[in-house]
Amino acid sequence: MIELRPFDSLGGANHGWLDAKHHFSFAGYHDPARVHWGNLRVWNDDTIAPGTGFPPHPHRDMEIITYVREGAITHQDNLGNKGRTEAGDVQVMSAGTGITHSEYNREDVTTQIFQIWIIPTRDGEAPSWGSRPFPKGERSGQFVTLASGYGNDNDALPIRTDARVVAATLKAGESADYPIGKDRKAYLVPATGAIQIDDVRANARDGVAIQDLDVIRVTAIEDSEIVLVDAA
Repeated sequence: MIELRPFDSLGGANHGWLDAKHHFSFAGYHDPARVHWGNLRVWNDDTIAPGTGFPPHPHRDMEIITYVREGAITHQDNLGNKGRTEAGDVQVMSAGTGITHSEYNREDVTTQIFQIWIIPTRDGEAPSWGSRPFPKGERSGQFVTLASGYGNDNDALPIRTDARVVAATLKAGESADYPIGKDRKAYLVPATGAIQIDDVRANARDGVAIQDLDVIRVTAIEDSEIVLVDAA
């Protein structure tokens, strides 16, 4: 099954400094058909104005992955962590038993992020935060694991859940396969470009919910940057 969720069909709210689109029920947006996809709970497409951001606020018992599409985001938390994550890179916050953090766009340009929340399969652990650069050349023409709950994904940022976050950049006409297995669910969003999976076309920022496939073959119609969550 491949279900297209066009960008125009997403929920959301424009707060002036923040233009947020929600692939799943979040805040004031509720759609009983889009509460979660397996253990994937949130996928927000956030556009943040320069010099603004999310003031300090708490989280617990959630794996929060931020993929920066344009600009950069600056993180600070009550554990003393502080870092700036640039476009194409990723940060992970395991909220664990509780953490308070802020996320600001300290840049002179608009920042665009995907913020992804995945329900943890391990709880009661101390909170943590980490980030790392993933040069786009490493994911050219293939999927590369950015964050993973599996110990054999040595180069990925760790998350405490049965899931992976992967990404690929494809030139027009190129294809990449991701083996998923029929017992898993996938949710895919082109950050840029346009792609096709079987006979389904997805444009930039559209969501694609996938299940009951052994292998996902993604073909780029235009030069594309793709983010995918492999969920339980």
